Amino acid sequence: MSNIASANHEVLQSTANTILLAMFMAHYVNRALLYPWRTRGSKPTPLSVMALAWLFCVVNGYMQTRMLTHVNKYDERWFIDPRFGIGVTVFFCGMLINFQSDDILRRLRKPGDVGYKIPRGGMFRFVSGANFLGEIIEWSGFAIACWNIQAAAFAIFTFCNIAPRAYHHHLWYLSKFPDYPKKRKAVIPFIF
Repeated sequence: MSNIASANHEVLQSTANTILLAMFMAHYVNRALLYPWRTRGSKPTPLSVMALAWLFCVVNGYMQTRMLTHVNKYDERWFIDPRFGIGVTVFFCGMLINFQSDDILRRLRKPGDVGYKIPRGGMFRFVSGANFLGEIIEWSGFAIACWNIQAAAFAIFTFCNIAPRAYHHHLWYLSKFPDYPKKRKAVIPFIF
């Protein structure tokens, strides 16, 4: 937040910078404030996992917001550049997949339920980790829209962190449910 408070106001006069910063912040408002509030009955997160996630978010948040508030000033032509338009569209498609998948997972258990269920609908028709797929698509779109090394690194690290988690969830579903859809992949439809 200190990056935003001390922002180069000339940079924030750029429509593209403002939109990119709003996209980044919208994701984290959802992830840090709204998502935990809507989630019910989740298992406690180990302190070490929470601390590492916090550290990553602080470092990455600093890098991304620093680029958007102090370093990269996109001129008004960037707002009409195909990379920007495609990236923003991909980002919001990923966000929609992420929201829908989180909602499907939240609705799997009714109050008092203790068993596990197979998620169905949305991108869960194709992959076990539809929520992870949405996040990967989001940050890939952000990287395309920003077209800088910091956003690209974030998208790559997101994939490297999330894809193995999705794969392990996929293996767990296969071992837990004999009737689990065999054609469903872990995180990339039809591929992985």
